[in-house]
Amino acid sequence: MTVSEMDGIGDRVLVVFDGYCGLCNRSVRWFLRRDRRDRLRFVAFESPLVAGLLARHGISASGPGLGPGPSSILVVRDPGGAKEQLLDRSTGVLAMMAELPRPWPAVGAALGWIPRPLRDLGYRLIARWRYRIWGRYESCPLPTPEERGRFL
Repeated sequence: MTVSEMDGIGDRVLVVFDGYCGLCNRSVRWFLRRDRRDRLRFVAFESPLVAGLLARHGISASGPGLGPGPSSILVVRDPGGAKEQLLDRSTGVLAMMAELPRPWPAVGAALGWIPRPLRDLGYRLIARWRYRIWGRYESCPLPTPEERGRFL
């Protein structure tokens, strides 16, 4: 993802998710409904826009644990900027919660007290079983017309 492709993001947080995953899509819809301050932007991991972002952080789109989809949500603060920061797994989810209106930042802060290794263990267990429990789409679902501006 180049800087020019991120012009519409501004100071928002970019969320890279598995577009084929049923749980991931339901989670994105959950965050969209609660993001009343318009702080989050979303892009499917499968989008060609993501390749440059992954390369900047030394992540291979075809690496171990990434097929049939990514093994983790990726949250990017200051995408394309000098202070670009990539967060994954439970830390990424907590960063997303921090961008929502109350009470979600407090919920995220409370969950942040759980040591990261334990949070990430729970995250990895859910990630391992997500396709079996929540299903896998044949293609990435399209956002509604109202949601399109929130996706890259």
